Formats: sequence, structure tokens, C-alpha cells
Amino acid sequence: MKKIGLLLLTMMMIAIAAWLTIAPAWFEKQTNMVDGKPLPEITTEAQALHDSLIIVDLHGDTLLWKRKITDSVDRGHIDLKRLQAGNVGLQIFSSVTKTPRGQNYDSNSADTDNITLLTITQLQPIRTWFSLLERQIYHSEKLRDAVNESDRRLTFVDQPRDVRDVQFRRNPDQDFREDISIGVLFSAEGLQTLEGKRENLQKLYDAGMRMAGLVHFFDNELAGSMHGEEKGGLTDFGRTIMTDMEDMGMIVDIAHSSHDTVAEVLRIARRPVVSSHGGVQAVCGVNRNLTDEEIKGVAATGGVIGLGYWDGAMCDTDPKTVAKAVKHVRDLVGIEHAALGSDFDGAVTTRFDTSGIVQITQALMNAGFSEEEIRAVMGLNALRVIEQGLVPLKDLPQSAVEESTEAGQ
Repeated sequence: MKKIGLLLLTMMMIAIAAWLTIAPAWFEKQTNMVDGKPLPEITTEAQALHDSLIIVDLHGDTLLWKRKITDSVDRGHIDLKRLQAGNVGLQIFSSVTKTPRGQNYDSNSADTDNITLLTITQLQPIRTWFSLLERQIYHSEKLRDAVNESDRRLTFVDQPRDVRDVQFRRNPDQDFREDISIGVLFSAEGLQTLEGKRENLQKLYDAGMRMAGLVHFFDNELAGSMHGEEKGGLTDFGRTIMTDMEDMGMIVDIAHSSHDTVAEVLRIARRPVVSSHGGVQAVCGVNRNLTDEEIKGVAATGGVIGLGYWDGAMCDTDPKTVAKAVKHVRDLVGIEHAALGSDFDGAVTTRFDTSGIVQITQALMNAGFSEEEIRAVMGLNALRVIEQGLVPLKDLPQSAVEESTEAGQ
């Protein structure tokens, strides 16, 4: 009987080990998908233009999954090889640390969490199992490890000079564009990771974080979420953290924020504000998308709106609809406020992965956008705002500080 018991225990341990090896990849394959629907053929002209662009994607959630960015895989939307194939110049990687059970766009409690089980199943360090702050710091370590293992094909962006370097290296007149690196910047999908402590923001800054959404799919200590139960505005703690972010050179992201939160952020902002990933209600009337008044508010701060490619942002996955959303932003507030925010690897289904971003270039060309407008949307607008946003307030010229303060009044 003892031998049988030992055998059963051994078999159970083998089964658990096999499940832990297979389950994370299997789950991601069911979660981040490409729908396989028809796409238009890319013209020679569109490909040539695309190859000369500096492309910036304001939001990808790849750090959540059990794989390295430097590995070529058959699942998800982003890895190094596909970034290179898509000619991406700067990819912002966001850290997802908590999502509610039964996640939806309408109403979610903060009392449950799917990511804890995912963290344990992925066999992440034990320190990440029960601390949202440690999960986020672990994600920053994953990103830095990818940079270190990339043989200089990835570079970490956390200073304004790094943004300028991306632009310099991707200048189409340079002779070395074939071997250039891709910039990566670390962001947050909600600052529930502060765990209610102001001092933890500095820890995240020290870990390399330079952009952060205040909330994700639930209300937290800082603000109300568009998908939360209360959907309120900024709390006193949230106002303090927003001020600290602007002071230190960390970009404020209003994606997922409630209408009340968005209104207050835009009213008091002293620096350009970003909506990193989403859509506009004039094209797709879901609650997480921006109203025209909110679009005008983002533009008034000098910020940009990152437009996504999934049905929750566009009400379909057709690249033509992304071009339609860009047109709405352009016609309402100017082309300088439109940008890209894919939400790749964010538990979404899209028409293409990051290797196929040329589809957006083609859609913009088909919609009649000029080359100058396409260059702006595909990356130059985002680069402008990121470079400005990474400068600590104390390092800005006094005239710029005064203008920022006036803009926030």
C-alpha cells in the first residue's frame, strides 16, 4: 500500500508539473487572438511609406504573460521579432496587476482578482503572489531583463534623451536603420499597486515607470473607474499622486477612468495627458471611449489619444474603422492629437498582430490622409508628448512651468 501511495503521489506531482508547464501558454492562446478575417493587400506605396515611419504604440500588455519578449512564439500579439517586422520604433509595455472576476465594461467590484491565480500558476516569485506593488516591480524587472538579453535590439526609455535617440536612429536618412534598436517604456494599468502609500510612487519611478493609468477595471484609492461600481472622481490621495507624477516626469494616462475622473484630471492637469488605448464614442459608443468634450480636454493639455484595434474600442476589428476614428479626432481637435494604442496582448482579439501594423498605414492612405498626417499619427505625435512628459517639472524652463500651471487652472 505504501508503494501504491507513493506511486499515486508521484503521478499527481507529474500531472501538476505538466499542467503548470502547459496551462499558461494554453490560456494565453485562448485570450489574445487574431480573428483571421480578410485584410486588404498592402500596396507597394504603403509598404514603402510604412518602412520609413517612426512608429509608436502607446499600450501593450505582454508583460502579463509567461514568456519573454525576446522569444519568438506562436501566440499573442507582441514579441521582438514581430516588433521588428512591424517596424515599431517605441513600444510602451504596461503592467497589469489585478483584474476582477467576471470582468466587463459596465460594473466591477475590487473585491476579486484573477491575476493572483495567474501569478501562482506562472510560478512567479512568491513575493508577487500577495503584493500588487511587487507584481509591478517584477514586471519592470522582466522588461529590463528583455532589454539586457536582446543584444541591443531593445533599449530602455526613461529619459527625454532616450526619446530623441529613438528619433535619431530611425531617421530614414541614416544608413544603419536595419540594425537599430526598439525603444521600450514601462507603464502601469492602474495605480492600485501603490497600496495606498504615497512613497511607493517613488519606488515605481525608480523601477523605470514613466507612464501610469490611475485606474483599471475597478475603483481604487486614487479614483473612480469607468468600469467600477461607484465611478466617482479623483480622491484626495489621487490628486496628490497626480501632482507627484507631473512633478517627477511621469505621464498621466486617463484610459479606463470614469467620466468624473477624466473631467477633473483634465481640469487640473499641468502637463500633457494621454489616453493610451481606447476609442471615441462618435465611432464606437461604448462607455470606455472618449466623448467629444473629453477629446477636446485632452487636446487642451497638449496630449494625445491612442486609438486601439480591438472591437471594444472600435466596435469591430477592421483597420478602416481605426482610420475613421483618426479622422474624427483630426476634424475635431487636429491631427496632432491622434496616436496609436493597440492594447495588444491585453486579453483582446484583433485583425492582425504587431507585425501587421502596416495595415493601419494602408487604411490611413486609403482614407485620404497625407504623408505628413500619417507620420504624425503613427508615431511623431506620441514621441512629442512622451519627450515632454518625461521632463521633471523642476527641469522645465520657468516660462514652460507657468504655461503648464495656467493650463491646469
